[in-house]
Amino acid sequence: MGKMVEMPLWALILLVAFAAVTFASHFLFPSVRWFFRRRMERAVAKLNERLERPIEPFKLARRYDMIQRLIYDPEVSRAIADHAQAEGIPENVAFEKARRYAREIVPGFSATAYFGFAIRIAKWLSRSLYRVRLGHFDQAALAKVDRNATVVFVMNHRSNMDYVLVTWLAAERSALSYAVGEWARVWPLSRLIKSMGAYFIRRKSRNELYRRVLSRYVRMATDGGVAQAVFPEGGLSLDGGLAPPRLGILKYIVEGRGDDARDVVFVPVALNYDRVFEDRILVAAGQRGDRRFRARISVVARFIMHQLWLWLRRRYHRHGYAAVSFGAPVSLTEFERSHPGGDVEGLGAFLMERIGQAVPVLPVPLVARALLKAGAPLSRADLERHVSAMLEGLTQAHVHLPRDDLAYTVEVGLRNLTLRKMVVETDGQISIMPEDEPLLTFYARSIAHLFCDCSTDRG
Repeated sequence: MGKMVEMPLWALILLVAFAAVTFASHFLFPSVRWFFRRRMERAVAKLNERLERPIEPFKLARRYDMIQRLIYDPEVSRAIADHAQAEGIPENVAFEKARRYAREIVPGFSATAYFGFAIRIAKWLSRSLYRVRLGHFDQAALAKVDRNATVVFVMNHRSNMDYVLVTWLAAERSALSYAVGEWARVWPLSRLIKSMGAYFIRRKSRNELYRRVLSRYVRMATDGGVAQAVFPEGGLSLDGGLAPPRLGILKYIVEGRGDDARDVVFVPVALNYDRVFEDRILVAAGQRGDRRFRARISVVARFIMHQLWLWLRRRYHRHGYAAVSFGAPVSLTEFERSHPGGDVEGLGAFLMERIGQAVPVLPVPLVARALLKAGAPLSRADLERHVSAMLEGLTQAHVHLPRDDLAYTVEVGLRNLTLRKMVVETDGQISIMPEDEPLLTFYARSIAHLFCDCSTDRG
């Protein structure tokens, strides 16, 4: 026992390192994790006191625990067995594939990242780019929603700025869990998005195992009371108008509910912009007939640098108005009671109709529609008369008139279109640049359904 043992220095260093790692993993790391977990729980408890809808325990569970719970769920286990049998592969291979899907889907929510970082950035970015306005908002109706119900915000999808605007505007109510498409699966953006509670979905996947794992996660989150935000259209609008609903996520939320499950309350959310930054990309994709958005990093970087250069020269102007309206809540229980025999398709159509009714009317869409309807150059006075005549038929819609002044509203719309060289004024006559007519149609279509003529080609 008392004999001296000689060993090389490198072996001693390696031995000490292994001992240190073992000590840390068994004694130090669990204590540190416990310390920070306790601090996080206290911070969340304090945060929940001011939130209208507290963050549910399901959302705060550790990501590893949620992945384990998902892949060992009985429904997922049956899906794994079915997939193994259908593909003729061992069940352990199918299980690993399901585990990979679960790791891809399940987020790792961080209250610190969401409320301490993301909300501040979202507010700053929104106000830097737009003059943000809150349209219709029935505070009393939203306050009456059963606190035990799961709230799902259903939104039209105009721009990737939708995430930013709604995250900020809903921050006083709860933390939203978004269904995010493949575009966000890029490191390090994916890590940030998952820390904000969003879950990734493969919109075009036809893999039955993947869809059943995703379906089960959405059902678990819904049963757990997690506030969610989904885009029933399934993707960005390519022509500016509302698209028919894709029923994937709605189907996962609605189907398979138990008799004692929480009620689900859908809150229609409608967004509109005086400028959609992706407009040219979206219009080009619509003209090609595909959804491949060929946005080059160089183009994005050049745009950002140009905006910074304008700001440094004190010539920066925000890009018009952005408005968000919240429609009346729709209880799934009440919908099923008033629509006996109704299916998910009926629910999707009903929600899209409610979203359409709440779409805000802004200066650029108004001016674009008036110019397209005229079909010929207009003087400013004629343009104002056209816009005034259009507004007379919009008794139910939320119309944002800057300064409550029609002439100024037309001026704001024209200014935005003129700065982008989409319209020109020559000898007192305002005309559309022929190559930019599809862009004006894109903006006009955002409000076309409010005039009951959304099928017209010119907005």
